[in-house]
Amino acid sequence: MADPDALLERARAVRQQAYAPYSRFSVGAVLEAEDGSLHVGCNVENASYPLTVCAERNAIAAAVAAGRRRFRTLAVSASGVEPVAPCGGCRQALAEFGTDLRVVAEGAGGGRREWTLAELLPDPFLSDAVGRRGESPVPARPTGR
Repeated sequence: MADPDALLERARAVRQQAYAPYSRFSVGAVLEAEDGSLHVGCNVENASYPLTVCAERNAIAAAVAAGRRRFRTLAVSASGVEPVAPCGGCRQALAEFGTDLRVVAEGAGGGRREWTLAELLPDPFLSDAVGRRGESPVPARPTGR
């Protein structure tokens, strides 16, 4: 398991790449996969606010694009003074991959907090709620033509 200080340092660095012209609230996230690989994301805002994507979900997308599906730690660095937990939507997106994830967050003021995803989202909406137990909710495409 990666050192939380090293993960937060990396999250701080990627936070500098955030595109947050509207909220001026920059966030960087690093998602550590079970194999130790690290996947980063930063928030990307849009003038059409619903199109904004959080740092945590961008890190998930980077990890999934790299073929990772099992995670150990999420580190989040935010430009606000106090550390913040991932938003509800990001908590739900993370729960898709397991709720035993360790979440470490820091604020620009130097404070730090730590939780498990299960503590942050005690009753997630998971695949069994839609009748799919551990399967992809999207059927596989047939092979060949």
